[in-house]
Amino acid sequence: MSVQERTYIMVKPDGVQRSLVGKIITRFEERGFKLIALKLVHATPEHLEKHYADLKGKPFFPGLIKYMASGPVVAMVWQGLDAVKTGRAMLGATNPLQSPPGSIRGDFALAVGRNICHGSDSVESAEKEIALWFPEGVVQYTSAQEQWIFEL
Repeated sequence: MSVQERTYIMVKPDGVQRSLVGKIITRFEERGFKLIALKLVHATPEHLEKHYADLKGKPFFPGLIKYMASGPVVAMVWQGLDAVKTGRAMLGATNPLQSPPGSIRGDFALAVGRNICHGSDSVESAEKEIALWFPEGVVQYTSAQEQWIFEL
């Protein structure tokens, strides 16, 4: 059964530099998700190390942190039915070459190291990432469109 969830989506430096932020936001809005937090952040290596703590032992970790700290990212929280699973499907596979056309990575990316977006991989990860990137909290409101998107 579908449930209301929140997910953390981040447009990485390559997506920001390539001016894809608006297109990515549009895809989530058009799908029916509600944006409840958004900010442009130039993250410190220390902040990024907390975000990617689960990858710390990997050989690519130092390069990932350097790349992610190389420019601003757009941090977002989206809310909706099965937001985590659906958000991941919308992004496509981590390797863009394995992502289907129509997914964000399938349409806009070619390399794993420049795959445009990050999306939470579980509800638990989403809540941790939201707390890390939005310690001030998110905005809750009722969207006038909800009656046209959901069976209430």
